Amino acid sequence: MTKKQRAALIQSELEKLYPEVPIPLDHTDAYTLMVAVALSAQTTDKKVNQVTPDLFAVAGTPQRMAKLEEFQIKELIKEIGLSNTKAKNLKRMAELLLERHNGVVPQTYEELEALPGVGHKTASVVMSQGFGFPAFPVDTHIHRLMTQWKLTSGKNVVETEKDAKNLWKEEVWNKLHLQIIFYGREYSPARGKGEKDFLTKMLFEEKEIN
Repeated sequence: MTKKQRAALIQSELEKLYPEVPIPLDHTDAYTLMVAVALSAQTTDKKVNQVTPDLFAVAGTPQRMAKLEEFQIKELIKEIGLSNTKAKNLKRMAELLLERHNGVVPQTYEELEALPGVGHKTASVVMSQGFGFPAFPVDTHIHRLMTQWKLTSGKNVVETEKDAKNLWKEEVWNKLHLQIIFYGREYSPARGKGEKDFLTKMLFEEKEIN
């Protein structure tokens, strides 16, 4: 089975499993999505979703976030890892949105990635899920699974993203990256033994038999 054939099979099977894919992080607009994604670094989406209702109740806009002191933001997100750094980033992010963009989340990678706490992955999520631009954000699940499926050399997430974009058509990127994330969580968690990972078996064990 060629790399392209494996990619096509994966897309087909994931579409059967997840015909609809909700965005895992709770949000109401591009700003709250960006904040939630920034908070999700080195923690789970579930944990972020537990913290953001209280955060957004008092700081759901850049204007309101900028008015808070860092210690107040930290208190609201203290259950999440790296809360000191994230609190500092959220305050400065809000201030820069007001200073540079009139409080509106920009729609370019360059402007997004210039904001504190916003790396390429966060910017990609905002561009794809916030604004609908084709993007393929690569998280640890996608990086691990694409390496496992031999669709990338897995040297780094930049290369994995490039390989993903070459393998699948642009119109499926926004949905497919979420489908892979959902599959990784449900069928092939990093600490699991792969018992439920039928896709990897389908891709490679069949080949051994034939």
